Amino acid sequence: MISDNKTEPILEKVLELKRISAVEAITLYENMDAMSLGQVAHKIRSVKCDPGVASYIIDRNINYTNVCVTQCSFCAFYRKTGDPEGYVLSDEVIREKISETKELNGSGALIQGGLNPRLRLDFYIHLLKVIKDCEDIHIHGFSPPEIVYISQLEKMSLRDVIRALMDAGLDSIPGGGAEILTESVRNEISPKKCGVDQWLSVMETAHELGLKTTATMMFGHVESLEDRLEHLCRIRELQDKTGGFTAFIPWTFQRGNTVLNSEPVGGYEYLKMLSLSRIFLDNIVNIQGSWVTQGEGIGQLSLHFGANDLGSIMIEENVVKSAGTVYKMSEERMRQLIEDAGYKPFQRNTVYSNMTDLRKNA
Repeated sequence: MISDNKTEPILEKVLELKRISAVEAITLYENMDAMSLGQVAHKIRSVKCDPGVASYIIDRNINYTNVCVTQCSFCAFYRKTGDPEGYVLSDEVIREKISETKELNGSGALIQGGLNPRLRLDFYIHLLKVIKDCEDIHIHGFSPPEIVYISQLEKMSLRDVIRALMDAGLDSIPGGGAEILTESVRNEISPKKCGVDQWLSVMETAHELGLKTTATMMFGHVESLEDRLEHLCRIRELQDKTGGFTAFIPWTFQRGNTVLNSEPVGGYEYLKMLSLSRIFLDNIVNIQGSWVTQGEGIGQLSLHFGANDLGSIMIEENVVKSAGTVYKMSEERMRQLIEDAGYKPFQRNTVYSNMTDLRKNA
């Protein structure tokens, strides 16, 4: 491990499992190479998680509509209202997708879509009931921007909207729509989407109501390193307060077919930021590697740079695919990658609750 006078006292704190500040995190990032930072993150990962296991899940992403009013500059998936390519999936198609997921030994479904002004709360309640009536499956659904939009359309509180969705079958909430949690960045790349405080309010309310959620960060576009650390700070602060985040998933902007003219970061910077996330987010156990945006090789390497999980095999994925990045994987291939990286593969559930015993044995 390479360190110097700037980083050595900070690394001592990290390895003693003491919390570091955003300024200290930036110092590590700017003065250490990816390999050295990865070694530190790997040591922390080995303490926080079972050092011999890497997890994954079998589920699918179901995007019930691609019609969206926000028109984010980084998104290639959305279509405007009235666009002939716009769609809303039928009940029949939803049932087919859920049934196929169960046939492939899937345990969950990630349900997300655009902010479609023609869809009201009764649509989402019906959608949840269609899924629950079809199969016994965990519904990880409706990111904060979707929930904020529903509350605005219905003139309801976030709490009442989330409670109604829970009553209809919602089991947990994904961390989508976070991008970068600074207002300056959001005003530039997604000015019509919910703001930082609204995103955090959805998550805090969900946690208060007993729902687990994940947190994400999409980086490598217009943001600065300081913006990334502000994002991590906001996540860490809320986790201190509620403990409701089950995992953190950093992934990189994919520029294909988008109007955002930013060169996305490569594997080196991705692994470096992943490592810093593991080090800084001392109150989140699970850090997920993004093979979906980085490919199998970097995904596999991520398990030695702080990640303990490789996410889903992706029976279906539409948003990243729309930007021209298409990676698919069978369960057999996922398990092989994990084994070849030196770990025992473990199929987890959506909220990681079946990994408790593994952590006790760490």
